[in-house]
Amino acid sequence: MIAYPEFKQQTIVITGAASGIGAAQTAAFLQQGAKVWALDVKNNSTIQQFQQQFRQTFNFWQVDVSQSRDLKQAIQKISAIANVNILLNTAGILDAYQPTLATSEQLWDQIMNTNLKSMFLLTNGFLPKMLQQKHGVIINMASIAGLVAGGGGAAYTAAKHGIIGYTKQLDYDYAPQGIRANCLAPGAIKTPMNQADFAGKGEMAQQVAAQTPARRWAQPAEVAAATLFIASQQADFIHGAVIPIDGGWIEK
Repeated sequence: MIAYPEFKQQTIVITGAASGIGAAQTAAFLQQGAKVWALDVKNNSTIQQFQQQFRQTFNFWQVDVSQSRDLKQAIQKISAIANVNILLNTAGILDAYQPTLATSEQLWDQIMNTNLKSMFLLTNGFLPKMLQQKHGVIINMASIAGLVAGGGGAAYTAAKHGIIGYTKQLDYDYAPQGIRANCLAPGAIKTPMNQADFAGKGEMAQQVAAQTPARRWAQPAEVAAATLFIASQQADFIHGAVIPIDGGWIEK
């Protein structure tokens, strides 16, 4: 992995840190020497491993990001202790590819609160101090479902499109004050969120790979590597962008 010495002693907040892309991002920044505040609804073996291996630089707050009150408590605690340099809004859930008529109001709210509203709350929670510092990096987890149809159901696709629009406006509004906001748009990434595709003989996973020009699924570490670059000073002129990590899926 490429070394980014600038991340040493920087403070990073990462949501969805217990598994998948969020866990890979957490590992990547910890290995770079960053101080990481990890947020997740699960306190699993991955979190415990981070706690054991990086005792001086890893902190964990167990929170359901879809719950505003709990999330605001986490923001308040972190802000009282540290000045956040980088915010990675990675947490997200799927909607089982349900079309609109099969989407209940409860499911719609759950997807929107987890995937989109949490980003709004976390950004507004940490942005004021970033503005005081005159520097801050925010990377929001979009998806190819934020660019094309078919990557999720009605609620998931709407939320991911919303993330892209929110991120572009966020960067437009605050870039002159030292803030950079960008999106990552993964395609087929082998994470627990997509484990259903690998069930049985993995026929669905094979089908997805066959439809991807790169003819494979990516590993979460590949998204984490892109995250390090986008968060670094080397990417300082990248603003309001949507970076696909999709093996060529949307080029079709």
